Amino acid sequence: MSEGMRTVLSAFRVLEEVAFTQPAGVGELARKLRMPKTTVQRALQTLWTAGWICPDGAETTRWVLTTRALYIGQHAIPDLGVRDAALPIMRELRKETGETAHLMVLQENRAVLIERVETEHPIRAVIALGSAVPLHGSSNGKAMLAYRPADEVRAIIGARLERHTDKTIVDWDEFFAELGRVRARGYATNVGEWRSDIAAVASPVFDHEGVTSASLSISAPGSRMPEGLRASYGALVTEAAQRVSATLGYRRPPDAE
Repeated sequence: MSEGMRTVLSAFRVLEEVAFTQPAGVGELARKLRMPKTTVQRALQTLWTAGWICPDGAETTRWVLTTRALYIGQHAIPDLGVRDAALPIMRELRKETGETAHLMVLQENRAVLIERVETEHPIRAVIALGSAVPLHGSSNGKAMLAYRPADEVRAIIGARLERHTDKTIVDWDEFFAELGRVRARGYATNVGEWRSDIAAVASPVFDHEGVTSASLSISAPGSRMPEGLRASYGALVTEAAQRVSATLGYRRPPDAE
């Protein structure tokens, strides 16, 4: 990500926090966002110049939203779909990795593909739009299940973890341990657990209520995604999914920053 993009994202994070905690001071914002005070101060000055915030009183020590920000909020499109929010970010992911980006949603006990941005490689992992994949055997499915209670996970999947390849997790204790690892690192992996020739990493997309009913992934033939590359792609897809979630109105808890 370019320095310019990081500066813009920092400004938006500061704007969002001001909206939730106004009147907000530099020290308070820096602590909550875990950002240097100098970065927060620059973002505040930029937002003030652009007319989005203003000082709360004569001293420029605490900040509040302006009527301009409130006006835009009142007239924003209320139901931006996950596909519309994800598609431009998926194009960025494809550009960064050279591999196919997939967007899936949870439908009953399957993950269903609703959008993809294809790799330019002649050899690719092909999944048709509208296709359904097993939740426990896919990175997208594991990403969507990882933040749900265990009893809900069992109810969604059913009584049995079906085997699809010799790498499919079919033991419930092992599967719940895997979901714990997904939560710990922020993304799920799949190395031949549904189709032996596909590897993938996926991260959950949260809606404005904090529900994980969609996920973003990068998929490729297993030979093009070894372990080290999976970690690198996992970090990229996690950041991308967080951006989609923010677009949908999700606000991460402070202890998750």
